[in-house]
Amino acid sequence: MYRRTNPSYGGGYPPRRTRRRRGGGLIIALVFVAFALFRYFSNTQYNEITGEKQQIGMNVEQEIALGLQSAPAMIRQHGGLYPDQELQNQLKQIGHNIVQNSDARNSKYRYDFHLLADPRTVNAFALPGGQIFITQALYSRLENVDQLAGVLGHEIGHVVGRHSAQRVSKQQLAKDLTGAAVLATGDYGTAQAAQMIANVVNMKYGRGHELQSDDLGVRFMIQAGYDPHALKDVMRILKEASGGGQRQPEFFSTHPDPENRIDKIEAAISRYGG
Repeated sequence: MYRRTNPSYGGGYPPRRTRRRRGGGLIIALVFVAFALFRYFSNTQYNEITGEKQQIGMNVEQEIALGLQSAPAMIRQHGGLYPDQELQNQLKQIGHNIVQNSDARNSKYRYDFHLLADPRTVNAFALPGGQIFITQALYSRLENVDQLAGVLGHEIGHVVGRHSAQRVSKQQLAKDLTGAAVLATGDYGTAQAAQMIANVVNMKYGRGHELQSDDLGVRFMIQAGYDPHALKDVMRILKEASGGGQRQPEFFSTHPDPENRIDKIEAAISRYGG
């Protein structure tokens, strides 16, 4: 009887193990996707200060512990603490004044404020749980207490908004979905494309956090008695520090363009009655 042959297999029907393996990989990948999405969307917590539901996989105590654990490394990375204790005390006084006299006092975080010795990096940032930092390079460019309050109010906004915890959850979801793409296709190139898309999504997510922190910063400044218009001056300082020239398109940057942020800040000032 005539039998169909395939030269590459030396006769007979070609084996179907590859097809079965790919089919099995797709099923496993779909299970991974379902589990990842279930885990992400089932970890929903309500933020009483921002009034929004958030996908977060850690509690407040874990955020505080993570921030305290990470703080020493961040301090070392920026050359240690600035040696002027009087300036450190001023920073802490303004920071705690904002917390105690604004809606931020209703959060359960352990706030502390640190002036870093770094003379080159113009930056301020917040770790989860309330550890907040500003570099000497940015501090030295500020002209008054209200501008400093603007920087600190913005960083307190990151803590209250639980932005670090949200990013951790979103990055874990992106990692899980990228792994599922590898299982489904067996193609590392597909995984690279999936990761690139995930990175762009996370960048957009970061810009949203920055704008929300500006909004919260205005709100906290007004409540604590500081001039919220000073936050617009901070944006101009940041633009000057970046060279003041052209920058990459906003879509591919984790921080919104300073001019765009100024418009949003003005809107927030009007909304909160500043």
